[in-house]
Amino acid sequence: MKITPMEILFKMFDDTASILQEELSCTYLEALIETGENLFHDKIQQDSLNDIAKQRLQRKYADISLSSFSNEDIRKSYQLAILKGMKGHTQANHQMTPDSIGIIISYLTSKFLGERSSLTIMDPAVGTGNLLSTIINTFNDRMDVQAFGVEVDELLIKLAYVGANLLQQQTEFFHQDALESLFIDPVDLVVADLPVGYYPNDIQAAKYKLHRTNGHAYAHHLFIEQSIKHSKEGGYLFFLIPNGLFESEEAPKLHEYLKDTVYIQGILQLPLTIFKNQNAAKSILILQKQKPGLEPPKEVLLASVPKLTNKVAMDKMMAGIEKWFMENK
Repeated sequence: MKITPMEILFKMFDDTASILQEELSCTYLEALIETGENLFHDKIQQDSLNDIAKQRLQRKYADISLSSFSNEDIRKSYQLAILKGMKGHTQANHQMTPDSIGIIISYLTSKFLGERSSLTIMDPAVGTGNLLSTIINTFNDRMDVQAFGVEVDELLIKLAYVGANLLQQQTEFFHQDALESLFIDPVDLVVADLPVGYYPNDIQAAKYKLHRTNGHAYAHHLFIEQSIKHSKEGGYLFFLIPNGLFESEEAPKLHEYLKDTVYIQGILQLPLTIFKNQNAAKSILILQKQKPGLEPPKEVLLASVPKLTNKVAMDKMMAGIEKWFMENK
């Protein structure tokens, strides 16, 4: 069986990370960061390595030229190596947005944004950067893209930073709590796989309209509000939301806030088969920030996304989306 470019790259990431993991006595993910830095700088950065280890690495690197691979092959192989490193000991906040979801959101963002010469995009919960880099790859060949990623977890943001460097993407990263003040100008597009749960910083939460007077605020509600604040008028926001977002006790307040600030463009429920636990199932919420002269759609785009392997059902859904655009855009 012929080996694919992605498999070739993954083997290189895996082999070199394994060498560095052993030599530096670190975790696999930390070693993956190190090998990514070596590839980006075209030089072995770890001075403490012995000559034998350096020679082993140099032989592995010499067999690969990243310039001969597509950005999608680089992204997929790097993220596959991250998945290997996360397997078995993943923390609750160390979750990657599945590729299938990234593909769907990339298609939708492309449809809603249309043709333009430049694009600014922000992910306030960037994690390993998989969702953001997938979308950037969609637009990079057609327009100038400037991206911003925010992440509180140091390991995740390092992985995202190295990945962006390998892909030569213009992404600026901020290592901070995304619900504190952001020094990012309003952007054309926000994408986020929303962190779901309670936000423990009640003092900071009190600065938001969606805070709670009794108990901790919902972090995912605050992320929505923060994202809307940092969107341009008429800008789009694509969120991965829990299916029960509008069923909680705080949902009426959230609904009122959205009614005052954005137009709901669409809600697409993702197939349950994507998620290991059906209680963790999610949908894609599409918003557009209000702007003078801008009208809401005649009707909200509502759809259930079938399995991506079901070509007939996918074609039918795509046709429905095309019809919606003709009637509402």
